[in-house]
Amino acid sequence: MKSIDAKMLSRIYGHGKGAVFTPNAFLDIGSRNAIDKALSRSAAKGTIRRLARGLYDYPKTHPNLGLLSPSPDTIAKALQDRDAIRLQPSGAYAANFLHLSDQVPAKIVFLTDGASKTVRIGKQEIRLQKTTPKKWQRLVA
Repeated sequence: MKSIDAKMLSRIYGHGKGAVFTPNAFLDIGSRNAIDKALSRSAAKGTIRRLARGLYDYPKTHPNLGLLSPSPDTIAKALQDRDAIRLQPSGAYAANFLHLSDQVPAKIVFLTDGASKTVRIGKQEIRLQKTTPKKWQRLVA
């Protein structure tokens, strides 16, 4: 019988370096309290990194640059799973994401059907901006 720590790390390693995840991804392994403790122990060891409250990653490392930040897309996917919301890239980030522009946006904005908030990860800032259901229908149509 494997421990909760071993099962959790096995799943994390399976997703590979650069994966971003939340405690909700491991609720089938054990209780929420046990998962939180296991994540805390792994973060203390340096196996994983705590990005924000309830958001962790298995960091990629570069030989010259050291630890790399996860991509905004993987962070958005983890936020989407954690908060049970829908996200749609917006503004200059959407144009860059679709390769319509070479401009790298300073502000990353996602439209959401959830609450508006800003998530800071290091120097990177991801803004979730609530939109109306009418505008949301036009975006996904």
